Amino acid sequence: MQPNIVIVMADQLAPHWTGTYGHPVAQTPHMDAIAARGMRFDAAYCNSPLCAPSRFAFMSGQLISRIAAYDNASEFRASVPTFAHYLKALGYRTCLSGKMHFVGPDQKHGFQDRITTDIYPADFAWTPDWEASDERIDKWYHNMQTIKESGVAQATFQIDYDDEVGFAARRWLFDRARDRAAGDDAPFLLVTSFIHPHDPYVARPEWWNLYSDDQIDLPASVLAPEDQDPFSRRIMEGIEAHTVPLNDAEVRRARRAYLANVSYFDSKLGEVVRTLDETGVLDNTIVIVTADHGDMLGERGLWYKMNFFEQSARVPLIMAGPEVVHGVASNSCSLVDLLPTLVEIAGGTPAMFGEPVDGRSLMPLARGSADPVDEAIGEYCAEMTPYPVCMIRRGGLKYIHCDADPPQLYDLAVDPLEQKNVADDPRYSDRAIAFAAEVALRWDSEKLRADIITTQKSRRALHAAMEAGAGESWDYNPPRHAAQEYVRNHLDWTEAAARYRFPPVSETDS
Repeated sequence: MQPNIVIVMADQLAPHWTGTYGHPVAQTPHMDAIAARGMRFDAAYCNSPLCAPSRFAFMSGQLISRIAAYDNASEFRASVPTFAHYLKALGYRTCLSGKMHFVGPDQKHGFQDRITTDIYPADFAWTPDWEASDERIDKWYHNMQTIKESGVAQATFQIDYDDEVGFAARRWLFDRARDRAAGDDAPFLLVTSFIHPHDPYVARPEWWNLYSDDQIDLPASVLAPEDQDPFSRRIMEGIEAHTVPLNDAEVRRARRAYLANVSYFDSKLGEVVRTLDETGVLDNTIVIVTADHGDMLGERGLWYKMNFFEQSARVPLIMAGPEVVHGVASNSCSLVDLLPTLVEIAGGTPAMFGEPVDGRSLMPLARGSADPVDEAIGEYCAEMTPYPVCMIRRGGLKYIHCDADPPQLYDLAVDPLEQKNVADDPRYSDRAIAFAAEVALRWDSEKLRADIITTQKSRRALHAAMEAGAGESWDYNPPRHAAQEYVRNHLDWTEAAARYRFPPVSETDS
């Protein structure tokens, strides 16, 4: 029997800030419960530490340089196969509830049902300009004011959105249960994607009050701008961290609100799992919890993401369900590995892939078997850099390369906080040379840079035309048919009552 699959995705969730991954005060009982009966992957990475590129790699199983998914305004082409396409072909009912930051006119990418709108623009408005890579983008870019305004509120656009996403997902699960009661046994894939704990760092009181200021530690290591690597300095300038100081109280307030919103996200996960249980399918459902990237939260003096340090580039990845054993997987892996994993779970094979896939199935690890692959590849091609930034994580080593900057090599086995760049350390010279040679073989940075600048120019021109009225908005508007909802004329009252009631009334109940 094909199992159901439910993916619950956070936005900007660093695993370091969950109880599941060892944070001393984080309250994440629902993540903890999934890890307690399944597999926790301890070296899972995004393939690009920015929302849209990361998600497009996640959906396609391909690195962003292969599909030209460079930044938050890159089109995700309709011709790129996704895991939703493959699972639909394997007989699954597929659904997306929540954020996926699709850019372009295709706003479904293989999902049969899409039941909420997105939260960010679907057009080319957020296109960066590598020909002016040192100029700050004011209209849609982060700055330190976001951190200074952290705290408590009753409502925000993010809370409104996630409440809608959670409700829509649970209602869809009940609809599938109603379908099963009527004889439709098709398996389903549901991706439920929330915006929290992404900044702004603002939490409702019940989550804020789970924590106190004295529980919130300050960053373990803060580097002065002059001590930062060149890429980090560019990021600091881009977010204005180099000119806008933060005091300890502001940093602590932002980190407390972030932690509160981690618990809020965890509660949404719990609601989805409870609905699976209430509809009788939890035992035949593989639940996967992950995120698109992490958040630096002041570590090294950096905030948000856009770099390959651990808190930005690593993601939680927890899996539980049929065939998944309880354990911890230490192999490096990444979000591109989920497409082949999902296809294997659904009963497919790589023979059905319409394009090359850069990942490998994680099911051997999930079943407790050995995996000879211990690798994650990352690419960053968006704001605050004039050249692609590439990462190779293999074993305990992480190598970061950008043509404009000196190389970086960190031995995470002995330096988990990445405080010492050993690229020039004679003890690591052989490995640094090997990594540099591999980068040169994997990436043609000059060609990739030229391709990126070409697409940026094209997209800026198209956006100007769209702003002037060319074409129609691509922002997704979920369809609703009010005349077919609840008690309307398409069913009589008793038929509607029977359709919506779950579990249905049996003959012995009447």
